[in-house]
Amino acid sequence: MPPVKVATFDCYGTLVDWEGGAAAFLYDLARRNGDFDPGPGRALSERWEEIQFEAIQEEYRSYRDILTKSLRTWVAERGYRWNTKDGEALERAMQAWQPFPDTIPALTRAKKAGMRLVIISNTDRHIMEQTLCQLSPLTFDAVVVAEDVRAYKPDTTAFTRALEHAGAKPEEILHVAFGFKYDIRPAQEVGMQTAWVNRHREQPPGEERPDHEWRDLWGLAELAEAQ
Repeated sequence: MPPVKVATFDCYGTLVDWEGGAAAFLYDLARRNGDFDPGPGRALSERWEEIQFEAIQEEYRSYRDILTKSLRTWVAERGYRWNTKDGEALERAMQAWQPFPDTIPALTRAKKAGMRLVIISNTDRHIMEQTLCQLSPLTFDAVVVAEDVRAYKPDTTAFTRALEHAGAKPEEILHVAFGFKYDIRPAQEVGMQTAWVNRHREQPPGEERPDHEWRDLWGLAELAEAQ
């Protein structure tokens, strides 16, 4: 494989603790609805993610609308009472979700080693702007969100747009992500190298195999410095 000049990233779940943030929000919502034994937060967030994945396969709508639609479906499934303020609260919560402890120091090392950094994310621009504040002082060379291309991963449109900003050949770009169905397959389809951040030591869910598999983002820092 050629040396990596650019690292692209899924944001939520790879750089930012999406699972933990969503699990906490949904568990609290269940409790506020009088469900005092809703089950583990991770199971709640996994079901919500499944609903969300179905929603993004439909005709494009803003991520704000996706959040509301998916949460409303989740609430209905569980027999809770819908409140539009809950959809607004989820959007605000997402803007405040925090990066993993390794994110900023590991990516800072990679950038100092000469690697360019690009985000490719299934969100709206105004949500991403707040997330970038959470990632400060780390800066990115480019950011592509679903709103920019009016399509959600695993559609390859956002990856193609990112290639226009990267300033490198596809084979010189490493896409780093925790999600197979959203990221690993489409990144491979456009010719990028791939790295799976497998924080939970899971088995690969599909036939695709990434070029790298790491427990955290320190693997990227080490790769950048080794080059």
